[in-house]
Amino acid sequence: MLDSSHSLVGTRIWVAGHAGMVGSALVRRLASEHCTVLTADRAVVDLTRQVDVENWLRAARPDVIVLAAAKVGGILANSSYPADFIYRNLAIATTVVEAAHRIGVQRLLYLGSSCIYPRGAPQPITEEALLTGALEPTNEWYAVAKIAGIKLTQAYRRQHGRDYIAAMPTNLYGPGDSFDLSNGHVLPSLIRKAWEARQRGDRDLVIWGTGTPRREFLHVDDCADALVHLLKTYSGDLHVNVGSGVDVTIRELAELVAATVGFEGRVVTDPTKPDGTPRKLMCSARLAALGWRPRISLEEGIRSTVAWFVKSSRAPVPVDA
Repeated sequence: MLDSSHSLVGTRIWVAGHAGMVGSALVRRLASEHCTVLTADRAVVDLTRQVDVENWLRAARPDVIVLAAAKVGGILANSSYPADFIYRNLAIATTVVEAAHRIGVQRLLYLGSSCIYPRGAPQPITEEALLTGALEPTNEWYAVAKIAGIKLTQAYRRQHGRDYIAAMPTNLYGPGDSFDLSNGHVLPSLIRKAWEARQRGDRDLVIWGTGTPRREFLHVDDCADALVHLLKTYSGDLHVNVGSGVDVTIRELAELVAATVGFEGRVVTDPTKPDGTPRKLMCSARLAALGWRPRISLEEGIRSTVAWFVKSSRAPVPVDA
């Protein structure tokens, strides 16, 4: 059980979703916290099955749970598999939160997503903007599931006195990301497209939409550090935004990625494809007031992510890279 200062020393922390990009970053970050990190593969526990999760929790007896497990993807994946996105994310949230309560886990951190906010929310988006307007249609099924997860943590705090909190990371990237062109998010997809365009000697790098939407990005290692900071310092009903405070247009992002991988052709937009939300910049003033700031710039983060992609995919590295 955590003491009043929320020290992590000597605690047993289950990172649910440890194999994913955020979960693996959390495991790396928690290695320096003098705690015991618990993990469970999908073959061991199915997070959508109540009995499986409860049985595993009774045996593992964590003091803290970080619920980083989720089905994630970009615009194409969300529009192609809406039932998968809403069902799996709802099932994971309801199953794990209820199981945690039943076996007496007092502290839990649930991870949402910046897509929970209304499409037309005032920028930068504060936590209070939740449920004040219509969602972005291209990912509303995922967003609805994530909103339900936030409300679950609030409900269990209010009814049962559990110290359950929620964090809203912005668009994340870094080692462990999915570079799948069909299911990946915009930044890793751009890295792969730009790399392959360079390898083929293409003259154009075609990007979806007009290139004008603005997006905020945070390196996953910064996110993991922020989440650990929240575990130590925050206990409240309201979810907390986790962002970098800086946004760029998709075209600017594509040009930065192209320059990083050494692609010398043109960046060309395809306005027949959807743009998604026009702008999505979160206000992270609440997190800043708790004493946390990001450390990894977008340029530095993209360089290290490109290097990780090249190494992990065993892609041939040009001599001038």
